[in-house]
Parts: sequence; C-alpha cells; structure tokens
Amino acid sequence: MPRWYRIGVAVALGALAPWLLLARGRHYRASVAGRFARRFDGPPLRGALWLHAVSVGEVGVAATLARHLPEDLPLLVTTVTPTGQERARALFAGRATIAYLPFDLAGPVERFLDRFAPRALVLCEGDYWPLLLARLSARGVPVAVVNGRLSDRSFPRLRRARRLVRRLLLEPVGRFGVQTAADQDRLLALGTPPERVTVTGNLKFETAAPARRPEVERLVEELAAGRPVLVAGSTMAGEEEQVLAAFAAAGGARRALLVLAPRHPERFDGVAALARRAGFALRRRSDGGAGESASRGSDLLLLDSLGELAGLYRGARGAFIGGTLAPTGGHNPIEAARFGVPVAVGPSMENFREIAESFDRAGAWQRVEDAAALGRCFAAWLDDAAAARALGARAAALVESNRGALERTLALLEPLVAEVRRGAT
Repeated sequence: MPRWYRIGVAVALGALAPWLLLARGRHYRASVAGRFARRFDGPPLRGALWLHAVSVGEVGVAATLARHLPEDLPLLVTTVTPTGQERARALFAGRATIAYLPFDLAGPVERFLDRFAPRALVLCEGDYWPLLLARLSARGVPVAVVNGRLSDRSFPRLRRARRLVRRLLLEPVGRFGVQTAADQDRLLALGTPPERVTVTGNLKFETAAPARRPEVERLVEELAAGRPVLVAGSTMAGEEEQVLAAFAAAGGARRALLVLAPRHPERFDGVAALARRAGFALRRRSDGGAGESASRGSDLLLLDSLGELAGLYRGARGAFIGGTLAPTGGHNPIEAARFGVPVAVGPSMENFREIAESFDRAGAWQRVEDAAALGRCFAAWLDDAAAARALGARAAALVESNRGALERTLALLEPLVAEVRRGAT
C-alpha cells in the first residue's frame, strides 16, 4: 500500500473530523468508536461471510441476498452510516452480527480483521477501500462485488487514474456482478479482465415486500379521514420547500393528506419547523399512537422514523421520490412502484441510471422539473384516480418483468459461500 495513501487518509480524517462533529455530530458521534474498531457489540463472529453495505439502500440489497443464502451460513454485516447501521440491525436481527466498517487505516483495519477473521467479503454495489482490500488480499480472503455500478459522475475520474484504480481497487476483487452492460463496459475500460465481470442485473428489483406496520397504517388512516394520501419519500435538503409548495398548489389538506419522510434523521426537527412556518398543521410520527386527539385536523404527517416508509407506499394515491429535485443522484423508486403506486421524480436520477431508463421507456412514472410541475402532477392524480392507477400499473408491471437478478447473483457467489462452509468444517 503506497505510503502517500496511508498518510493522506490520516490527514483527511483529521481535517474532516472537526467539521463532521460540528455539522453532523449527533448523527456520527455514536459511530466513531466502531469505525476505529475500538468497540463492538456482542461476541465476535469468526469465519463468516461478510456483507458490506454503505447505507440504507445497500442494506436492503444485502438483506435481499441474505434471505436466500443458507440459513446456517454465518453472516457479518457492516455499514458506514448510522442510518444504515440502524436499518441493518432491524433487518438482520438474529441473523447476522452487525458492525461498522473500520476507517481505512492500518490499526482499525487490522483490529477488525483480527476480531472477525472473515472468510470472504461481498461489497454491495461497491465502496472500495484500498488498504482494506490489500490486507484482505494478503490474508487470502476472496472479495466479490454484487449489484455493482459505476456512476456517470465517478467513471470519468476513475478513468483518468486508470492504472492506479486498477491496481489498488479492482485487482483485489475476484468477481464483479454488475447491474448493466454499461457498467461492464466501464469496468473493462478500467482494465478489469472480462472473465471477472458478469452482468447479473439489479437486485433492487428483487427486494421483498416490506412488512406491514398496522399501527402506522392506522395512524395514517385516522389522519387522512377519508382523504387520499400523497407520500414524499426520502426527501433531501432543499426539497421539502418544493414538496410543500406543490402540495399547497394541488389543493393542500382540503384534498389530501401528505406524508413527508426526510432522508436523514438529523433533519427531522428542521423540516418540522419548516412545515409549521409554512402554515401547515403538522403531526409527527414520534408524537405517539393514532388514538390521540392531537392527530385530528392534520395537514401532513412527518414520518420521523426509520424502516416505516416503504410499507406506507402501499396505500398511497401517489408518491414523489426524493433526492431527485435536489441534485443528489436520486433514490430507489421501486419501493413505491411495486405496489402499483404512480411515481413522480425530478431530473436527478444518476445513481439509478438503468432503473430510470427502464421507467422512461415504459412510461411508468412522471418526470417533473420543479415544484410547479410536481404540483400539477399531484393535482392530476387527485383529479383522476383511474389515470393514476393506470400509471401505477405500468410501474408494477415493469418491476415484475425485471426479476432474475437474484438467481444470477447467487450463482456468482457460490464459490464464496463454499469458501465459508470449508472454514466452518
């Protein structure tokens, strides 16, 4: 591992730490000890298949995969973000050991590997760390990537440093399962041998239906009081103002209940204050059960909880997918589309390029460029329920037609599963 890389990571971490603790300290402070591999929960699980998932979306991919692996196969799951960690603990309760990925520094990486001694690593979608990959290679631990992708934004940067990227990031990976032929072409352009790359498809089309949450469904039903429900899910900074303006333009609480679900927990209080300043009667999910009198007369429900959004799409008249009006690359529309719910997205879907192209080709969602367009979309869905259902039906049919990635991914991972089983005997 080049000395300049080790020094660079240490310097960058030292420089960023004060800013992270000041700006997002409440979000990240609890993860610091885990990221330095100084604190772990529970007894060590040695010799497991290690699934790494950066955050919430990748944890969903890992959970889909894990449901179809042998039940007696030991699993270790790591995340980078605290929201991903919380989601992993919910989805893998009783099935896997959960930990934070260590910082890419020699001490944390060695402590982590000494504690867990994983037999194989599966990176969900990517997240390549040079020192970690080098240490795994030195220990003879095979690495695979599933649901891999190279975004429009990252590929030009990687191509400029092609030789370094190939040596530090790609050579330690024994097999790549990628989402699209375009992702395959990009890996080949970076120097990956063709025999290491397989187009397996997108596992996000394979996610299992979320469990029903009766208490949340009852709360929404009481708040709606017979009105249709519109959901704005995984919204990012700068989007809530646009969603609230669109909701008001479509008739507001007179015509529907809005369920607003910001992506990051540290923004819940700020979004609540924003909605109140805009004049909306707000109910927060954290305020308690559905039977309280405070639930009546609400314009919107702020979903300040984790793990409950996906199930609420089931009963919506329509959904806006956040991270798409803000230039952040988008979020997964499949959680809503699987239920036949009409979906609206903004122009930013770079992180879900192939999914977006599929939805565009099938006419399976509505593209909106700003708050005014989103308001017209909301109004159209409220005016014409049959047309909204027809749009949602095209989305559900598209999701169903893209099944198959799971079977191909499991076939790709058979050698790694066999490696873990050999270590257990």
